[in-house]
Amino acid sequence: MVFKVLKGRKFKIAGVDQNNYSPLTSTETHQVQLRKFHCEVCAKKTKRNSKGVKIMNNATLDGKKILIVGGCGYIGGHLTDLLCNEDMGCQVTVYDCLLYETRFLKKVNFIYGDIKDTARLGKLIHDFDVVVWLAAIVGDGACQVDEELTKDLNENAVKWLVDNYKGRIVFTSTCSVYGVNNDLLDESAEPNPLSLYASTKLAAEKYVLEHANHPLVFRLGTLYGQSDVHSRIRLDLVVNILTKKAAQGEPLTIFGGEQWRPLLHVKDVSNAIIYGLKNDIEGLYNLSSGNYRISEIADAIKSVIPSAKVQSHDISFEDARNYKVDNSKFASTGWKPKHTIEEGIIDMLEMFTDNRVTNTNDSVYSNVAHLKSTYNIEKEGEFY
Repeated sequence: MVFKVLKGRKFKIAGVDQNNYSPLTSTETHQVQLRKFHCEVCAKKTKRNSKGVKIMNNATLDGKKILIVGGCGYIGGHLTDLLCNEDMGCQVTVYDCLLYETRFLKKVNFIYGDIKDTARLGKLIHDFDVVVWLAAIVGDGACQVDEELTKDLNENAVKWLVDNYKGRIVFTSTCSVYGVNNDLLDESAEPNPLSLYASTKLAAEKYVLEHANHPLVFRLGTLYGQSDVHSRIRLDLVVNILTKKAAQGEPLTIFGGEQWRPLLHVKDVSNAIIYGLKNDIEGLYNLSSGNYRISEIADAIKSVIPSAKVQSHDISFEDARNYKVDNSKFASTGWKPKHTIEEGIIDMLEMFTDNRVTNTNDSVYSNVAHLKSTYNIEKEGEFY
């Protein structure tokens, strides 16, 4: 069955009455199941690698119930596809308010909801073994549109989850917590958040790590690439922006060019989450596939699109996202990124040339532009 969901419409999901929802199993029963599951995990043979990371190879997700909160976003689309693969054997449910979408088309259990609706979410979460929390206002500019809302969603909602759910939590943070730094930064480096986005993510990740049961937290590098055919692409990320310009015959405008970005294909976030779950890994990890200067990103695009022209300009401000990260801790578990920047550029070039994105200037492809528009609607009492 294909579910079509529009804002404000009443609908049924997998036999659940949306007006009178209650978990399929009681909270008490499921907490017993969770404790039994974690006892079984601990009883299995584990090992620690040279980085001190405890790994249980070839753990299974078979039969596990996984809730992806914010599963309709840039990361969630591909993660949902991978988890719904028959080989995984898990049961997936997506909970999302469709901030950037108008409907949900995948053959996946879907619940339309707001993460601020804690009464409803509180009844739901106890029926799941794992909660993957992707919901957030993402990006420095987007977080400044409504600072109170940003703190509620990026920090307070995550703390609420930790206080009210005792299962396995996977949380995505950001490498932006490091701020400007010329060193190669591993997880022990002192954070220096320079934006509301970074500070709320840092506060949330610290709370998860200190209070959650068996948490897995990733500090994500700068994402790029296409997630899946259903999910909206972000055209406010450096690799994606420059690829779009090159595909449309526009010059690649580079300010400075010597700034560093720890890059990561959006699909590799999903690969890492699943790898972490299957190997029962917990803790805090930087996640990137490599550090690139902005000028090197332009060079990579020119290698795929030789006609691309680069216009370089001096930079008159300090770039708060200029940093390099060390991802060797998670790499030491055996995880490797599957996608290269060149592959990501080629995929996006095909998407643009095939006109799969009909209006690349639509505000929906930019977090800050779309949120500004949505915020104006909220002022009129029509948000959500």
